[in-house]
Amino acid sequence: MWIIPHIYAKVNKTERSLFMKSYTLGKTGITTPQNAFGALPIQRISTTEAVRLVRMAYEGGMTFFDTARSYSDSELKLGEAFDGIRDKVFISSKTMAQTPEKFNEDLDTTLKNLRTDYLDIYQFHCVKQCYRPGDGTGMYEAMVKAKEAGKIRHIGITAHLIGVAEEIVKSGLYETIQFPFSYLASDREIELVKDAQKADMGFIAMKAIAGGLLTNSKACMAFISQYPVLPIWGVQRESELKEWLSFFDKEPKMTDELKEFIENDRKELIGEFCRGCGYCAPCSVGIQINNCARMAQLIRRAPSKEYLEKDWQERMMLIEKCIDCGACKSRCPYGLDIPNLLRKNLADYKEILKRGYV
Repeated sequence: MWIIPHIYAKVNKTERSLFMKSYTLGKTGITTPQNAFGALPIQRISTTEAVRLVRMAYEGGMTFFDTARSYSDSELKLGEAFDGIRDKVFISSKTMAQTPEKFNEDLDTTLKNLRTDYLDIYQFHCVKQCYRPGDGTGMYEAMVKAKEAGKIRHIGITAHLIGVAEEIVKSGLYETIQFPFSYLASDREIELVKDAQKADMGFIAMKAIAGGLLTNSKACMAFISQYPVLPIWGVQRESELKEWLSFFDKEPKMTDELKEFIENDRKELIGEFCRGCGYCAPCSVGIQINNCARMAQLIRRAPSKEYLEKDWQERMMLIEKCIDCGACKSRCPYGLDIPNLLRKNLADYKEILKRGYV
């Protein structure tokens, strides 16, 4: 659902007037600027820095924040950041539990970490199936009981596999779905967004910068703003946050120049590439898969000096110790042939080292 720009129901303490398109997450009724905060990366920085960034995001106009039980201390950092202003923000979290007992344990831990007695949205995390009532797992029933108890307000789910996501939307059982969506999206993925809208199911767009491979924030935002989705931008640095916050003052519009840029990026990146999600870990021989498997893109799309230094050379050479155990491949939510992808990236990396430049 699209909403005309206005001052939102949940405003920050400066009551800043926001001039950005807002989005209502389907039947949840949650209305928020189409510019939200993904809290996975803040697990990599100090609590002091994380709290400062999150507060800056809130003061800058963001009202929706997404985290997960599996993001180590991300929930704890959000809890500290929102102490005293819980009623002014929307918080979603997730559980990878596969039993009702673990589900309840995760939920209680999440609520404690976030210093709240409820979640706006609680999501099954990275599912391989659409949980349904009576399917024998007890998982959907656990979610419903949590909602009845007032611990959660809306039931959501996240998926990485398009077939599972399509089944979720068709089921009509969930109030929100979270799925990868960026300007690399296929026609099938765009159709998924349209189907979710028809089902009055809120669509939370993760991987909107494809795990960091998309580096033009204006192009990313201009593309996303064309669709009824809520992007959650993964933020770790102040410079990154400032880019997203700048769009509250002037939202980028799709131009011929941006269309050309996006088309060139799509030609380069569409296909078998690693999104850097890290669900493949851990590796039995210590390979840092979520970066090594996309080195060919990272080294060409970011300052390359860091990736050519000795410590990264050592990390990349670990690929030669791969024993083809298949564990990473079985855990990849995108079905990538990770061992072969690693070897392709290593071969490319060695050629770059031989030339001495990218």
